[in-house]
Amino acid sequence: MFDDRSPIYQQIADKIKDDIISGVLQEDEQVMSTNQYAAFYRINPATAAKGFHLLTEEGILYKKRGIGMFVSGEARQSLLAQRRDRFFEEVVDQMLEEAAKIGVPVTDIIGHIEQGKRRDEE
Repeated sequence: MFDDRSPIYQQIADKIKDDIISGVLQEDEQVMSTNQYAAFYRINPATAAKGFHLLTEEGILYKKRGIGMFVSGEARQSLLAQRRDRFFEEVVDQMLEEAAKIGVPVTDIIGHIEQGKRRDEE
């Protein structure tokens, strides 16, 4: 599951975020404990705890003392908003910059997208 591109704790946080966005984890649902997570993925519990700590700092998870960690009520909407912003920054804005450099009008881009959408609907 883990690769060398980023720290394992970050990959843990990203996996949990993906599970929230996709609906695998629901708001106010309890998540595995850090020890369960560490045992399941065969990693150091401290590494798992660091990933969970990152998510609590971001407000994605919250802790109920003596019970465990839970997905916060606004986690999914917050994550979707972050992903939308990142999509426009990393994909759309860069695409528009490249299009401007090579002389592709925005109307051509829109036409191409609409044509692709029509193909998908058929």
